[in-house]
Amino acid sequence: MHRKIISWGLSFAALSVLLGAFGAHALKAIVSSDQLQIFETGVRYQFMHAMALIALSIYSHRRDLGIREQKGIGWAAHFFIVGNFLFSGSLYILTLLSSADYPWIRFIGPITPLGGLCFILGWSFWLRAVYLDKVDK
Repeated sequence: MHRKIISWGLSFAALSVLLGAFGAHALKAIVSSDQLQIFETGVRYQFMHAMALIALSIYSHRRDLGIREQKGIGWAAHFFIVGNFLFSGSLYILTLLSSADYPWIRFIGPITPLGGLCFILGWSFWLRAVYLDKVDK
């Protein structure tokens, strides 16, 4: 399980560096400073949760976890991954399409808090796994 988790984390980290460079150089000339700040928030949260996935993978690999703890780690990883797509992805879409007049664009905004909820659930499942790991030993 830890190889899949670390692979997601490393992929998200590499992509966040690429998107950060795109935002700092190419996007700066296209969108307003407010929109650029929204894009940078997406990059920051993506990178933070990429690091969280890498740390989660290391934690799960280093510990002799029981089945309940492994499930919790798996759920945490899934929530971090989905959260990255929903939270950061929606911010990227909102920024890139901010100047376009698409009628469906208003449906993208409410997706961002769902991604934030996924991040919170990911941290909560990891906390639960750590707690169960200490209780069982």
